[in-house]
Parts: sequence; structure tokens; C-alpha cells
Amino acid sequence: MLASEDDNARDYAEAVRVVLGELPDLPHLPEVPGRGAGAGMTGRGVALLAGLAADLQPAGWRLTDAPGVDHRRARSLLARDLDVIEEMTDGYVGPFKVQVIGPWTLAATVELPRGDKVLADHGARRDLAQSLAEGVITHIEDVRRRLGGLTELIVQVDEPAINAVLDGKVPTASGFGRHRSVDRPELSDTLGWVLSAIRDAGAEPVVHCCADDAPISLLRGAGAAGVAVDLGTLTAAGLDEFAEAVEAGDRVLLGAAPTTGAATTKQVAESVARTFDILGIEPTSRLALTPACGLAGSADVPDARQRLVACREAAATL
Repeated sequence: MLASEDDNARDYAEAVRVVLGELPDLPHLPEVPGRGAGAGMTGRGVALLAGLAADLQPAGWRLTDAPGVDHRRARSLLARDLDVIEEMTDGYVGPFKVQVIGPWTLAATVELPRGDKVLADHGARRDLAQSLAEGVITHIEDVRRRLGGLTELIVQVDEPAINAVLDGKVPTASGFGRHRSVDRPELSDTLGWVLSAIRDAGAEPVVHCCADDAPISLLRGAGAAGVAVDLGTLTAAGLDEFAEAVEAGDRVLLGAAPTTGAATTKQVAESVARTFDILGIEPTSRLALTPACGLAGSADVPDARQRLVACREAAATL
């Protein structure tokens, strides 16, 4: 059974209450993907596109000549979610974070009109990235207008597929082949368009990658002012790049609380402290502890609240 708009509104309002209650120092625009395709990471990204239209097909989102009903619904859902944030943050003064899908993950998940991934077409992936960059600027302006007490806006660019794009591991539409790998200079430049747009709009771009061994140096080289990575996915090389980001004073969001199994304040604090001891560096005020990737799709409200509390309390002890 499909959820009604009233059910979606109640679910989202509850998610906002949890975020505002448990993360008073850095609240964010929650994602609640269980409400439908338009509420997921790709659907949110499609809703932001400027000058491009899409529709939802059985295989996923596809570019079209005119916005389909699902594209219009995704835009409407995002606007309603921002209405909730605007109402519930009335009087709030401080920093705020929003999330948008990155250009490479979007290109790896959205199809061309003829059916293959946008990733397969050099010109199409360029157009998609530029459309996303323009749409993100409009989104930032909208958030600023709604949150009058905003002192700092952080835009998290989600790129979980960037390693697969780099390594040529994104499956073709048939599933029998893989798209050709994209070289690092093009990958960096294209991501850089979106990061530059965010910076030019007066916000701080942070790139999130939850894939194993996130390419932190590449993300920073593309213009990211910070990175968001999961502690459990970093190899020795990744930890070295993580340490460089911390020591450089970048904003670092560290996914330190697993989204399944136990995640107490003590466990989170000890795992982070042990990592910093091994690296021989100290945590900085630019470090924030977060749940690992996947919380939105794996946790109910009480469980999500408990993991957020564990991160906040562990950060306080560090």
C-alpha cells in the first residue's frame, strides 16, 4: 500500500524533530527515503535539475523531453519538506547542513532517453553535472530564504558511486557489461563544477563517500572544503589521507557509529580515540561524529535517535 501524503508529512516531521532535538549544534535536512522514489537520494537530485526533465521508469529514473508526473512529485515533496524545516526551525540561529547527490553518482543511476546510463555519454554527463550545479545554487538560495537565522550553510555532496565510476565497475543497462572507467582529471573537474557552484553561492562544500577506501585526496583536490567518510571503510592508505584532511583543518564528518548492532556512547568514543591514537593526531573542532552510511534506510525512529545521541555524547568526551 502506498503511503498517503498525510503519512509522509507525519514521518518527515518526526524525523525533523529527532534531528533538531538531538543535533542542536549542527542540524540538517533529513532524508527519509522510505516515502517513495522521489524521497531517495537520486529522486532528490532529479528534483534539483535545472533545464532537464525526467520520469520514473521500471528500471529507475530516466531523462525525458518534459517532466513526468514522478519528477513533478519529487519537486513537490522537496518543497513540502523544506516547508516543514522552515516551520520547525523558526527562530533557530546557527549552522545548517543539506545533502545533494553528486554528479557522478547521479550519472551512474539516471538513464538516457534511449535507456543506457548517462555515464555512457560524455556530453550527457557534462550536461547533467552543469544542470545539477545550477539547480544546487537555486536550492541554496531557497534554504537561505527559509532559514532567516542561518549563520553557515554546509552542503554535503553524496558520491557513494565515485569509486565504481573511477574503477569501471558501474554495470551497463543489460547487467552483462561494465561502463568504461572515467579518468581522474575528468572526474575531478566535473565534481569541481558542482563544488565551485556551492562555494560561489556562499556555502561550504563537503563530499561524502561511504565506499570502501574513499578517494579523499581526489575529493579535496576537486575543491571539497571537507569530507564525510565512514571509519570502518578506511584502509591504511585511506587513514593517512584522512589524517591529512584533519591536520589541514578541513571539516571532517566521521561515520563512527554503525547503523546495525550496538552503538553505545562508550563504543563510539573508544573507536574514534583509538583511531586518533594510532594516527598520532588530535581531534579538532572541525571534526563531527555521525552514524555510518545507511541510517535512513535501516533504522526506526528510536534506534536512529539512540545512534545520534551516541555520536553527540561521544564527540563531547573527545
